[in-house]
Amino acid sequence: MNSQEENDIKQAMEIDKKETTWLEEKFENIMWGSRFAVILAVIASLCASLVLFLIGSVDIFSVFKATFDYYIMGDHSHDLHSTAVGIIIGAIDLYLIAIVLFIFSFGVYELFISKIDIAAHHGASKILEIHSLDQLKDKISKVIIMVLVVRYFQMVLDMSFSGPLEMLYLALSILALSLGLYFLHKGGSH
Repeated sequence: MNSQEENDIKQAMEIDKKETTWLEEKFENIMWGSRFAVILAVIASLCASLVLFLIGSVDIFSVFKATFDYYIMGDHSHDLHSTAVGIIIGAIDLYLIAIVLFIFSFGVYELFISKIDIAAHHGASKILEIHSLDQLKDKISKVIIMVLVVRYFQMVLDMSFSGPLEMLYLALSILALSLGLYFLHKGGSH
């Protein structure tokens, strides 16, 4: 093989390399740009979060109205205490789910789109700062566990107990929840 043939082969390889690099670069640009598709999840989760905050707040205001009607207007047609506690716990449940969606929105945005610059400039809380998918899952799972605990206590309020064995089951379930929360918080950094 003479030097001319070697040069021709090298030129052909460089042309092939340039074509592959051009095609590869275009494909990588398309792939990198496709990460913006998660903006749909960010916007939808943020809107759902705001809706749940609104619904929970309306529920709380309905307790204010029921309290006014009960004490000022003299409407004693319902048991205000159990109704108010049930509605307030339900609203807390909605708030916690809204917080899950809120954390999810911020986390997905920061992981896939960009860091939120305004948060860094204002020294905002670190709760919304997400550095990895595992960290996002950890924060969301802790709030979901709290949602389940609140939902459990809301269900307990609606239960009626007919014997001491049911009360014992209630006490044991509260103990199990307490132990679970203890170990959950013991493993994390707060």
